Amino acid sequence: MKPPKSPLSRRFAPALLLAALAALPACVQPQPGSSVQREGRYAPPGAPPGSCWSKHTTPAVIETVTSQVLAEPAQLDSSGQVVRPAAFRTETSQQIVQPRQDHWFEIPCPASMTPDFIRTIQRALAARGLYRGPIHGQMDKATRKAVQRYQAPQGLDSGTLSLASARKLGLVAVAG
Repeated sequence: MKPPKSPLSRRFAPALLLAALAALPACVQPQPGSSVQREGRYAPPGAPPGSCWSKHTTPAVIETVTSQVLAEPAQLDSSGQVVRPAAFRTETSQQIVQPRQDHWFEIPCPASMTPDFIRTIQRALAARGLYRGPIHGQMDKATRKAVQRYQAPQGLDSGTLSLASARKLGLVAVAG
């Protein structure tokens, strides 16, 4: 005979299971060559200590190709006249033209992203006609869109400000 389960153990069993499952990823070692987590932030392998990074993923470019393939050749009589025309079938296939790409880029560290610094970003983008919102010191959707408009022509289609862009805007001193 099984002992009866207490209502208390039935109530807490799902919570204990979730807590145990949540702790599992903390026990896993990173794969060799994968990004390294430093102080809660990710960085590419070989990144200098104290630097902050973000990753922009460009999705794969897939091309769909549709072609007509001969299913049955035409049937001809002895004089060369077509008795039955050729039959074709349509085949569609997809091909990866360009694989997905992860692009790491250095960013200003979160500690430097103060409201004053963000206001400076907003003013710099407004001076270039890329930002028309209020200068309020918040990295909101409009500010991120303006950052993206600034960086996209330079090859980085991201709303996260790169350190290189911050330098080009004159917001961060150029390391020398």
